[in-house]
Amino acid sequence: MNEMNVSLKAILDKEDWLITSLSNASAVLNEYLDDINWVGFYLMKDGDLVLGPFQGKSACVRIKVGKGVCGTCVMEDKTQLVADVHKFPGHIACDSASNSEIVIPIHHNGEVVGVLDIDSPLFDRFSEEDKENLEESVKIIESIWK
Repeated sequence: MNEMNVSLKAILDKEDWLITSLSNASAVLNEYLDDINWVGFYLMKDGDLVLGPFQGKSACVRIKVGKGVCGTCVMEDKTQLVADVHKFPGHIACDSASNSEIVIPIHHNGEVVGVLDIDSPLFDRFSEEDKENLEESVKIIESIWK
């Protein structure tokens, strides 16, 4: 387990309220990840993704399943690793400075309950190693879901 995920696990073991835990999780990820301009969560509510705790500029509030990178992540139930968001069909540009993105589904009781979304101003910012580490981060986050 890398240092970021050790820190994430340690901070999430201290609180069981979801919003507090996701707020701290976004802060830990923001602290450890270089060259990002947004990190946070969208949570499923009434069939849509709704903005949750995050670090960065204000963001889109509600995203339909199947729309943009986040909605596609939910629809396909798989991590979306996007080297150039401008080439992603239907990309939703909350921050025009973002050029690459990774979105990972969060599960509880076998269903997608939200996503971890991370944007970068760099093209091709996220590697396969980043994907693996962040999927491990999501497993840690899933363990605190109530």
